[in-house]
Amino acid sequence: MTTQVQAVVTADPASGRHSAPAETTLPRNTPEPDAPEVRRTTSTTRRSDVLALLGAGAAAISLAAVVFTQLAPFDGLLGFVVVSFVLFLGIYALLVSIDESGPAVRDRLAAVMIYSLAFLMLLALVVVVSFTFIRGRDALFHLNFYYEDMRAAGPLQSLDIGGVRHGIIGTLEQIGMALAITMPLGIVGAVFLSELPGPYSRFVRTIVEAMTALPSIVAGLFVYGTVILTLGVPLSGVAGSIALSVMMLPIIIRAADVVIRLVPGSLREASLALGASQWRTIWHVVLPTARSGITTAVILGTARGIGETSPVLLTVGATAVTNINPTANPQMSLPLLTFQLVRTPSDTMISRGFGAAAVLMMLVLFLFVLARLIGGRIPGQLTRGQRRRRVRASYRDARRYAAREHARRASAAQTYSTGSTDSRELSI
Repeated sequence: MTTQVQAVVTADPASGRHSAPAETTLPRNTPEPDAPEVRRTTSTTRRSDVLALLGAGAAAISLAAVVFTQLAPFDGLLGFVVVSFVLFLGIYALLVSIDESGPAVRDRLAAVMIYSLAFLMLLALVVVVSFTFIRGRDALFHLNFYYEDMRAAGPLQSLDIGGVRHGIIGTLEQIGMALAITMPLGIVGAVFLSELPGPYSRFVRTIVEAMTALPSIVAGLFVYGTVILTLGVPLSGVAGSIALSVMMLPIIIRAADVVIRLVPGSLREASLALGASQWRTIWHVVLPTARSGITTAVILGTARGIGETSPVLLTVGATAVTNINPTANPQMSLPLLTFQLVRTPSDTMISRGFGAAAVLMMLVLFLFVLARLIGGRIPGQLTRGQRRRRVRASYRDARRYAAREHARRASAAQTYSTGSTDSRELSI
C-alpha cells in the first residue's frame, strides 16, 4: 500500500517563476492480516500478584505447621492462625520486593492488611448472626413463639408453650417513645451546634462528646434516682424510654452534627443571597440536603438504645405477662428477656433466649430498612407517590393554562367583532 506526499511549491525571486510541484510515493508498513492483535490489559490484578498471594499463603501455613509440630511447644487453632498470618505478611513482602520497589511493597502490604481486617469483621458478623440463629432455631420454628408470652411457660415446659410477644410489644413501645423524645431534640441540637457557633455551642459539643461514652448503668441509675425515686414515677415503659433517651441522644446529636457540617457552604450562601432568612435556609436547604445522613444518625441512636439491658432492668422491671400500657406496671423487652432466659439451666429456656435475640436482630433489620425507605433518598429524588402527585399537578396546570388561553382568545375575538361592527356603523 502506498501513499502520496505532495512537495511544497517554492518561488525563485530572481526569475519570478514558481517551481513545479513534485509528488513522491512512500511505502507504508502495514501488519499482515493474519497477525494476532495485541491488546493492552487495564486490570489492576496481575497473574504475578495472584501467584505471590497463593505462594505466600502456602509457605506461611507450611512454616507455621513446622513451628507448631517440630520447633516449639505451641498448640491451639488461634495461635496457629496468628503465626500463619504474620509469616504470610513477611513472605509476601519478600516475594513482592523481587519485582517491585519499596513504595509498591508497602502499598501491597497495606492493601493486604485492609482486606484482612475487612474479612475479619465480616467473618465475626457472620459467626455472631449464624450462632444466634442456630442456637435458637428450635424456638424459631414454633409459631406460638411469636404470639404468646411466658405466663404459662416453665423450665420444664416444651417449646409448644410460651413466646416473646410481651418482649416484642415492650421493645417497640419503649424504643418508639425514646425516638419521639430524641429525634426532635437530636436534630435541633445538631443544628444548633453546626449553624450557631459560639462559646455556648462549644460547651454543648463537649458535653455531648463526653456523654457518648456514658455507661448504660449510669444512665439507668440517673433515671432511677431522679424519675422514679424523686418524682414518684413507677417502674414502667415511660421510665425505660427516658433512660434509653439518655443513651441515644448524644449519639444522634453527634452524628447529625457531622452530617450537617458536610453540607456545602455555597448552598447556604446561595439561599441567603436570594433573600431567605437563616432559619428558612436551614429548613429548606440544609436539612433536606442532609436528610440521608440524619437518617443514618437516627439509625445509629436506635441501634444503641434498642439493645440495652441494664437501664431497662433498673427502670422498667421484668414480667412474664404482656403489658401494653407503658405508663404503669413493669414491662418486658427483648434484650432483658434474652438476658433472663439464657441464664437458666434449661435447654428449652436457652433456646427461647437465643430465639428472642434472633427476633431482636430481625426487628432491628426491619427498622433499618424502614428508615432507609422513608428518609434515605438523596436530595431531589422523589418517591413513586410523589412522582404521581407531580404528574397530576402538571395535568391540572396544563388544563388551567389551556382554559385561560381559550378565554383570552374568545375575549380577543369578541373585542375584534365589536370593533368591526362599530366601524361599519360609523361608515354608514
